[in-house]
Amino acid sequence: MTTISSSEPRSVAPRERVPLRLVLAQRGLDGVTLLVLPAVLFIVALFVYPFVYGLVLSMEPKTGDWLANYRTFFSEPFLYGTIAKTMWLALPSTLVNILISVPVAMRVRLMRRQRLLTTILVLPITLGTVLIAEGLLNYLGPQGWLNRTLIYFGLLSSPIRLVHNYWGVFLSLVVSGFPFTFLLALSYVTGIDPSLEQAAATLGASARARFWNIFLPLLAPGLAITFCLSFVQTFSVFPSAVLLGAPAGVTRVISIAAYQAAYEQYDYSMASAIAMIMGFFQLLVVVLVLFGRGLFYRGPAGGAKG
Repeated sequence: MTTISSSEPRSVAPRERVPLRLVLAQRGLDGVTLLVLPAVLFIVALFVYPFVYGLVLSMEPKTGDWLANYRTFFSEPFLYGTIAKTMWLALPSTLVNILISVPVAMRVRLMRRQRLLTTILVLPITLGTVLIAEGLLNYLGPQGWLNRTLIYFGLLSSPIRLVHNYWGVFLSLVVSGFPFTFLLALSYVTGIDPSLEQAAATLGASARARFWNIFLPLLAPGLAITFCLSFVQTFSVFPSAVLLGAPAGVTRVISIAAYQAAYEQYDYSMASAIAMIMGFFQLLVVVLVLFGRGLFYRGPAGGAKG
């Protein structure tokens, strides 16, 4: 009878290797999820990290505790007054752009050469804010085309002042912001089913009734998003406020205050604090608009569902 020594190695059955794809799937990481990772890394690298870095830098002032920069900003009228001046530029220009872009978009969608007209209307977006500001200086200045034409036809006796004040910056924001709001409004308008308007017209509804009862309720969610995006764009106005406005007066917007703190006073901590305050008020307006949109749709719709 032969005996097997305990010191001899025993044969072990090889373990079956589980594919990496199955292991990741068990942990909730399938192929579709992995495709999102580059976008997540992009957002972290270009948005999250700069924001966190700026927030930390704003809490490291040259003198005082971690809130010294924010106390300084809200204690000096020359600094906190820039918030109201920026709002007074951003809110009206955003509303005007939306009020203009909606009827223009509704008209363009019915025209035969829609692509050509759209290209012409969005052309200013390719020029940039600096080039638009320089063009308006030549057009709206005291010796510009507008004033010379009005004086030539006897409509004015002296030039009207439209630059280096509030109105120059306001007109620049309207010109540069209209293509953006128009494209968004056109996408929402063309997305509405034409059969809804045709059915209402068949039932005898006028054009005004069709707009208020069909188009506007369907456009409202998209217009809220358009308002938010356009407002964020106009709130960060800088070149127009310098070239067409009065940087030390009525158009001293908050971005100019941040620029002066960073590149004239070399106080990057204070500049970061101003940038954080700027982002807070932008986010505040966006949240209020989206919250108001939610209340608007919860009211009638919610009552109907109940």
